[in-house]
Amino acid sequence: MSFSREDRSRLAGWWFTVDHVLLIAIFILIGAGLVFSLAASPSVALKKGLPAYYFVERHVLFSALGAVILVVLSFLTPRETRRVALGVLFVAIAGLIVVHVTGREINGARRWLSIGGHSVQPSEFLKPAFVVISAWLLAEARKRPEMPGLWFAIGLYALVASFLVMQPDVGQTLLLSLVWGALFFVSGQPLIYAAAIVALGLAGIIGAYFTFPHVEARIDRFLDPAPGDNSQVDRALQSFEQGGFFGRGPGEGTIKTSLPDAHTDFIFAVIAEEYGAVACLAIVMLFAFIVLRALYRAGQEPDVSVKLGIIGLALVFGLQALFNMGVNVGLLPAKGITLPYLSAGGSSTLAVSVTLGMLLALTRRRVS
Repeated sequence: MSFSREDRSRLAGWWFTVDHVLLIAIFILIGAGLVFSLAASPSVALKKGLPAYYFVERHVLFSALGAVILVVLSFLTPRETRRVALGVLFVAIAGLIVVHVTGREINGARRWLSIGGHSVQPSEFLKPAFVVISAWLLAEARKRPEMPGLWFAIGLYALVASFLVMQPDVGQTLLLSLVWGALFFVSGQPLIYAAAIVALGLAGIIGAYFTFPHVEARIDRFLDPAPGDNSQVDRALQSFEQGGFFGRGPGEGTIKTSLPDAHTDFIFAVIAEEYGAVACLAIVMLFAFIVLRALYRAGQEPDVSVKLGIIGLALVFGLQALFNMGVNVGLLPAKGITLPYLSAGGSSTLAVSVTLGMLLALTRRRVS
């Protein structure tokens, strides 16, 4: 693609200001997801009585749609990004309300809506919108102390966390709490408030343990596993053992046939068995590069609101990947959190595209 510096079109402006390195890294990740989907999805589809490439075709469809969303959102200015985030936030919160009333219950959790024959998880789309609006509110609280931006940010967090806990979705609640806490700290708010938030967070984790039976069961099995308790995690660890450094080869994995969530929560383990530890390390490095590149651009950004937005979106993306990988290697209890762009799932793929599209929009160079 070639443009002249004299070209004043919006497309040319986007081309000269978007972070090409970050954009290429993201598309490499999308391409990797398509390749690894061929390894993990057919066995799951066949077990469910579906055509072998059912999940692969869906992954291609949602990845293509996600790529379009990603690029379209990257054209936005910071102000337009906040407006879109506000609209998405309202729709996502409305979706959480509807989920609480009419949503489908799966494994004791009510998180999904059925729309047009597809399952949609509103909490996935909530994350990027919540982060961008929280960043703006915290930045306003710093720039204009007379404005109640801090209390609006705290109120928004309390509202969102309450809806997520009611589902219950402790994994997403923990993820957003960590990101919001990081934004709160980076925005320069009083340390006494930060200490109070940490205390409330610890109290929330303890409360979730004693309130929700499935949370208690997962944590108990993680801390003191009995034989057969962590069957999926045990099989995932076997995948790493079987794969070694260079893997058994594409399509040669066997443990994936006994992993019910091989194409979603445990795709990292499937990659380990078929492509080896080298491929897993490359994936970790790719995720780390995207996060660090975004944080580098945040360090160059003079606008506090944009800086906080970049940091928050990068942390949402990075922590989601870290949580999923941690579960696969047995370092964290199972949370039902997907690996961005690699796991199958329409809601997850599109929501990650919204996250990274907003990230690309905020990391664009500002032309004065």
